[in-house]
Amino acid sequence: MSTIDLVVVFAVLNATIRQSIPLILGAMSGIASERSSIVNIGIEGMMLTGAFVGYTTNVALSGEDAAILGMAVSDDARLIISVLIGLLVSGLMGLFHGVLCIQYKVDHIISGTVVNLLAAGATGYFYDANAQTKGKIPNLISNPWPRDHFLRDVGVVLFDKDLITYITFIIVALMTFWLFGSVWGLRTRSIGENPRAADTLGVNVYRLQYTNLFLSGMLAGLAGVYLTLADVGIFERGMTAGKGFIALAVMIFGKWHPMGALGGALLFGLLLSLQSQLQFLGLVVPQQLVALLPYVVTVVVLAGFVGQARPPAHIGQSYEVEGH
Repeated sequence: MSTIDLVVVFAVLNATIRQSIPLILGAMSGIASERSSIVNIGIEGMMLTGAFVGYTTNVALSGEDAAILGMAVSDDARLIISVLIGLLVSGLMGLFHGVLCIQYKVDHIISGTVVNLLAAGATGYFYDANAQTKGKIPNLISNPWPRDHFLRDVGVVLFDKDLITYITFIIVALMTFWLFGSVWGLRTRSIGENPRAADTLGVNVYRLQYTNLFLSGMLAGLAGVYLTLADVGIFERGMTAGKGFIALAVMIFGKWHPMGALGGALLFGLLLSLQSQLQFLGLVVPQQLVALLPYVVTVVVLAGFVGQARPPAHIGQSYEVEGH
């Protein structure tokens, strides 16, 4: 394999990781919700909300008005505050979805659609094309090898990444441990399978569902924050472009397991990265066809795996606690 071929391969791997991060976080969001028996197609809206709120906060803290009002903060504090506020508002969107599904027994699909429409409408209405920031989240670790070193391309894949990228893979490990090695995970899986039995054993079903939906919203919000504060650096209307729905396909592909979802996200990330990298491999393929590929695979996954993958037994069903 020539040097140029290796450069292209490492470029594809690097782009795969970058494209897969929001899908991984979106899939973790879906797992947190659907393991609690709440279908969450509102991941797209929560992701878009996190992207918008995080970016808008960054804009507000970057402007001259903030300094005039005595709100001038360091770059690190500005970015941390922007991320946290984006996560908080997205978490509240998760709770809103929970109130509709748990308190008012609204159909989960309809509730998720409401979340998506609300997010798309609100972010589009308040969108400011002239907004500017002082910058995005910098890389946590720089490539340790110089440009002429033979390991430079390997370093591009392993390093030169922002903090959210590394945190994402830690979240996958934590979600795996929490779901299958902790009391929280046992109770979460129990209410997804049989909430009546869990309730009988003293598990507060509603409280755990609300908690997990808030967590689900924050994970989706972190995916959105990644797009505007770490990856792209700006906000555009509808910039999530269906990533929330692809994340749901990734979750199903991974059979509601964090490690399986990680593998599925990397596969979809590879397909998305080909949109920009395939031309460097010398393959002449219509751009529209390459751009369509991830969505075609999404349909295939949903059509082929939904029947094979067994979801939590009580998913999508409202539960009425005795005495309420």
